[in-house]
Amino acid sequence: MLHATADFAAGRVPDATAEPAMDAGSTLRSTSAASFDPAVVSQYRITDEPYYLPVRDELAQFEAAYAARLPLMLKGPTGCGKTRFVEHMAWRLGRPLVTVSCNEDTTASDLIGRFLLDANGTYWQDGPLTLAARAGAICYLDEVVEARQDTVVAIHPLTDARRSLSLDRKNELVHAHPDFQLVISYNPGYQRMLKDLKPSTKQRFVALDFHYPAPEVERDIVMHEGRVPRGVAEKLVAIGGKMRNLKGHGLEEGASTRMLVYAATLIGRGIAPLAACSMALVQPISDDPDMLDALENVVLGFFE
Repeated sequence: MLHATADFAAGRVPDATAEPAMDAGSTLRSTSAASFDPAVVSQYRITDEPYYLPVRDELAQFEAAYAARLPLMLKGPTGCGKTRFVEHMAWRLGRPLVTVSCNEDTTASDLIGRFLLDANGTYWQDGPLTLAARAGAICYLDEVVEARQDTVVAIHPLTDARRSLSLDRKNELVHAHPDFQLVISYNPGYQRMLKDLKPSTKQRFVALDFHYPAPEVERDIVMHEGRVPRGVAEKLVAIGGKMRNLKGHGLEEGASTRMLVYAATLIGRGIAPLAACSMALVQPISDDPDMLDALENVVLGFFE
C-alpha cells in the first residue's frame, strides 16, 4: 500500500493510479504541523487594520479565548459585524486568517482536503481547515450551520484536548500548530428554524453573542464606512431601527448594519437618498408588494 508523504511545500503526493485508502494493516502516521508552504500562508495575512468599533468587551474576550486556544463561536444576525470582528482580531493578533463561507454543499473533503488528478498523476491538496491547522492560522467557518452535518462533525477533534485532524485518505494524523484557533459563526435567528448545531457541537465552543450596535456606534460605523455626513448616517440608522422592529411581522430579518453601509455608500457616490435606500434597504429585504410599500413609507419618513 502507498503511504503518502506530507510534503505540502512540494504540493505533490506521487501516485499514478488511484486514491489511497486505509486498509486493515495500515498504520495512521502522525505528523507535526510544520509541513506547509509559507508562500501559500502569507496570502492569508491581513496587513492593513480592518475598521472595527468595539461594542462591549469582545476584544478582550476574544484575546482571552485565543490565549487559551479555546474554539470560539460567534452568534448573531446577518450583517452585524461578525466577520469584520474576526478579521480585526486576526490582524490584532498577527495571525493568518483562513475563511470558509459554508453552504449546504460544503463537504468534509472541502475543508480537510482531497486527492486531485493532473498530467503527472494524483496528488494531495490540503483543504483550508488542514492548511490553517498546519500553519497556526485562525480558521473561520462562516455560517457553519449551513454545512452538512457530517462536515460539522469532522471538526470535533480540533475542538478538544486532541487538537488534531485525521486525514483518513492519507493515513495521516495532523496535530494542530500551537497557534491554531478555530472560530465559527452562525445566525441563531432564521437558521434555527431550518437547521441548528447539535448540542455535542455547541458545547465544544465558548461563545460570543453579537447584536446590532447601539445607534450612536452604528452611526459612526455608517459614517466611516459609507463616507457620508453625520446627519445622513443618523437618518439611515433610524430607518434601520424601524425596519428591525418589523422582524416577525412580515420580515424574516431587519436591515443589517451592512445594508445601511451599502445605502450610505450609494449616497456618497451621488445616488439620491430615496433611490439609494430602495436599492440597498428595501428591494433586497422583501418581495411582498405590501411590505415593499410599507418599507418605502418608512424611508419617506426620513428622506423626501
